[in-house]
Amino acid sequence: MTLVAGVDSSTQSCKVVIRDADTGILVREGRSAHPEGTEVDPEFWWLALRRAIEAAGGLDDVAGLSIAGQQHGMVCLDAEGRVVRPALLWNDTRSAQAAHELTGDLGAHAWAKAVGLVPVASFTVSKLRWLAEHEPDHAAQVAAVCLPHDWLTWRLSGSTSIEDLSTDRSDASGTGYFDPRSGEYRRDLLTLAFGRDLVLPTVREPSERLVTHGHLVLGPGGGDNAAAHLGVMADNAAVVSLGTSGTVFVRSDTMPMDATGIVAGFADMTGGFLPLVCTLNAARVLDAVANLLGVSLAQLSDLALSAEAGAQGVTMVPYLEGERTPNLPDATASLHGLTLSNIAPANLARATIEGMLSGVSAGLDALNDLGVALLEGAVTRSFSVNEPLIRL
Repeated sequence: MTLVAGVDSSTQSCKVVIRDADTGILVREGRSAHPEGTEVDPEFWWLALRRAIEAAGGLDDVAGLSIAGQQHGMVCLDAEGRVVRPALLWNDTRSAQAAHELTGDLGAHAWAKAVGLVPVASFTVSKLRWLAEHEPDHAAQVAAVCLPHDWLTWRLSGSTSIEDLSTDRSDASGTGYFDPRSGEYRRDLLTLAFGRDLVLPTVREPSERLVTHGHLVLGPGGGDNAAAHLGVMADNAAVVSLGTSGTVFVRSDTMPMDATGIVAGFADMTGGFLPLVCTLNAARVLDAVANLLGVSLAQLSDLALSAEAGAQGVTMVPYLEGERTPNLPDATASLHGLTLSNIAPANLARATIEGMLSGVSAGLDALNDLGVALLEGAVTRSFSVNEPLIRL
């Protein structure tokens, strides 16, 4: 039996699953939490990966491993491969003004045509502009920039040279300086944002073997959503994934160019494209309200199911961390429609889940409005956390 390992290094935790390569049967697994916050020292990801591997029984009998990771996070390295400053995660909104400036530099249509997306705070290109403007001393030390899954793969490989950094087209397409059609970096856009060129990870083919120091074969991995889509292989069916973020995406043979910035024209892992809509607020909204009500997530689901649809007029706008879609990075959450007759835990639970899901529903509408081909009625649900939601 040949064993392979898959790693999901997400915003909240690192998960490792080890499976039989021939049958796909799960053999063992492990997990370790990541620190909270939108700025994290990448070393914590490395420690979490090691703990998750240990919890999964180690890799001594594993033949191959590939990592999927949270997209867009800015990991800056100096010429010696040392981390220059804590990584800014995708959900760090301090770069919102930088994104606005970059959009103004070229215009939204030009950005959408060039790389399939319009800068928002989430994307690496916006974070690099922020770094250059706000932390010039750190910016001066930067020799290379990569993404979380790139950095972890590089650490696992044993290399200390920034020239050995690797990525794949799906993750590269979320940076804002990569053209998914040509498969080439747009170094002019990188320079526009940061002021100079940098070492970037080499974009590898999905089945390419990376150089390793030992028996383990490393694959190039990919972005978390692209890996999720590859796992379900849902051609022309929208995939809805609820984790820290809420995402809806579908495979396409062409790169969408949405100047509104709502639909991002990412690449998938196999040569196609992955039009995607992402909201900042999903699982953590449920966590927050469950904590407020003093209940578990399963009990939150039970409460929501006990209330009628529409929560008797209670409406939650769940922008607890600002929002990416719509692009409102400084927004806050709000609760509307409360009366003496409807103020009840069940209605609050229902309104929270309905509010969170409304953002995802709007994403489906945006894909349809852009003309992305969807199979009628075909939606594949991917619940990475909060499984009680399936009962809704």
